[in-house]
Amino acid sequence: MKLLIASRNKDKIREIREVLKEVDFEFITALDIPGLPDVIEDRDTIEGNAIKKAVECAKKSGLLTLADDTGLFVDALNGVPGVYSSRYAGEECTYKDNRTKLLNAMKNIKNREAQFQTVVALASPEGLIGTATGEVKGIITTKEFGNNGFGYDPIFRSVETGRTFGEMTEIEKHKISHRGRAFRKIILILKVTQTSGL
Repeated sequence: MKLLIASRNKDKIREIREVLKEVDFEFITALDIPGLPDVIEDRDTIEGNAIKKAVECAKKSGLLTLADDTGLFVDALNGVPGVYSSRYAGEECTYKDNRTKLLNAMKNIKNREAQFQTVVALASPEGLIGTATGEVKGIITTKEFGNNGFGYDPIFRSVETGRTFGEMTEIEKHKISHRGRAFRKIILILKVTQTSGL
């Protein structure tokens, strides 16, 4: 049974494949489908973006589809960068650009608490099947630590481990990360969907 992961981000795809390795699907990504248009992420919540991507890509591809959206919500910045996390420093920005902008925004701020949140949506060509959410709490560091992961990982220190995601191995990160938690929850819905033959 084929399952489309509606993403072209190779870093994200690698993480998702690792978390979902226990389910028996043939994984296909947006990179594997020439002509599959980009979905404009114009909703005002990460849940809205995840649902829009899943539903639109399922309809256009004719496949069962998973899509997610993730945001880093910083308390002292009233939730910024939030839904704009991937393009915080501009539409064509790099991971480094985003980290640098956030570290600059957090200069001299004592409250450095933040949360990573991921929402995963599962859809068939007929419409939305379900969603799952994952969250992890942490703090924004004052500089980068570690060379692993991607995105904001080197400046997000997990409360649970005392280390940044950039200092963790992939396996360590998957156990506690927002994305890992959300995708482990969606596995239950995937298994029911597979059994019912949707």
